[in-house]
Amino acid sequence: MKLTIEHLSKQYRRDLWGLRDFDLELQPGVYGLLGPNGAGKSTLMRMLATITQPTAGAIRWNDADIGKSPDVLRAVLGYLPQDFGVYPNLTGLEFLEYMAAIKGLDGKSARRRIDELLIVVNLVDAARRPLGGYSGGMKQRVGIAQALLNDPQLLIVDEPTVGLDPEERVRFRNLLSDLSGERIIILSTHIVSDVEAVATEIVVVSQGRKLQQATPEKLLQRLDGQVWQWLAATDELAALKQKHVLSGTVRHTNGMQVRVVSDTAPTRDAQSVPANLEDVYLSLVAANGSGA
Repeated sequence: MKLTIEHLSKQYRRDLWGLRDFDLELQPGVYGLLGPNGAGKSTLMRMLATITQPTAGAIRWNDADIGKSPDVLRAVLGYLPQDFGVYPNLTGLEFLEYMAAIKGLDGKSARRRIDELLIVVNLVDAARRPLGGYSGGMKQRVGIAQALLNDPQLLIVDEPTVGLDPEERVRFRNLLSDLSGERIIILSTHIVSDVEAVATEIVVVSQGRKLQQATPEKLLQRLDGQVWQWLAATDELAALKQKHVLSGTVRHTNGMQVRVVSDTAPTRDAQSVPANLEDVYLSLVAANGSGA
């Protein structure tokens, strides 16, 4: 099982590119696609889901060009888009039955699969309630259930935790971890903690280009000895932002604890601290000339 993206580009108008010369090769695992809003993540997701055609380049599923044979991928694809919508008057069960019919599942197979998925997403007790009364997290769980109806080999989820409360976000991340195994899962987000919790590899994207692809451990090694922390005066923050990548601040009664990325100690008071993925992400995006 392999998904290959070769020199993929999407041009919306003469001076606007959603994606440029993008290369990626994925095998079973959970891949976190991490980048600022507008980085090109959703553009890539829509092309992988065969909704949008690329301007140039190719997407291959097990060496089959999906530009020429999209049904090869559609048959094994599960997709939860960022703007996933539901029919508020349908119950969760009715909605999943409707989606199963669209995906071509026969009645007996659909009922069995829906029963399994309601258990997986913890919605058995709410299955006969109208979707209009579901919380944001419950709607997202219905969304992941519909994406899993055909037991996909490729599962794409685009910004799945936006708008969820902290408890629902953790529950959703745990669900993605449970679903990993013999399938490729692509989680597209701008929230570092989401990919940090579940991804086996992280792909950092900015301004339509791939900046880095590596395991979380290898990404952290990039900034070994380059992250510093100290207590600074509040009025120093503006100057610090001009000179360094400022990756964190915590207010204290006697000043602001700041965290910056720098090759050398920015001040005599700075102490070297272990890097985290937020440090790595912000430094990569800043080096590419884009704010996160």
